[in-house]
Amino acid sequence: MKTMNDVVAIYPGSFDPLTNGHVDIIQRGSRFFDRIVIGILLNLEKSPLFTVPERVSIAREVFREWPNVEVDTFDGLLVEYARRRRASALIRGLRAVSDFEYEFQMALMNRHLEPTLETVFMMPAEQYTYLSSRLIKEVFSLGGEVRGLVPSTVEQWMRRKTKVQPV
Repeated sequence: MKTMNDVVAIYPGSFDPLTNGHVDIIQRGSRFFDRIVIGILLNLEKSPLFTVPERVSIAREVFREWPNVEVDTFDGLLVEYARRRRASALIRGLRAVSDFEYEFQMALMNRHLEPTLETVFMMPAEQYTYLSSRLIKEVFSLGGEVRGLVPSTVEQWMRRKTKVQPV
């Protein structure tokens, strides 16, 4: 239950699929915030691998032992969702310099729309800096190995969804 002093952060994204880079940021971020809400954006892509309910189930399964991490969905403006959730921070991952310009613009726009909402940039652990959901899907669809790049739960869901078995 939220108290007046809870510091709530939202980590928004499509999480299609959830990668170990995402997990790393959420786990480390959970030490700095009372609650982290994984905000799965509705209608982000036209042809995702997983439906939104599947992504919610996957994230809940991965973080079932993390009491201060919850999973939710949202659509529309992120700042409006943050207001509804009484969040004071947004968590954004930065993998490389190429991410910075876009994320910086978004952070400034969000600050313009809601001056009390802070954006916290976090870098994933070094071994995950090259990971993206798009890259994971592409490698997996071409028969490549994703073990160690996504939680085992995610890999199992991917195999069931696509009927691809490990080699």
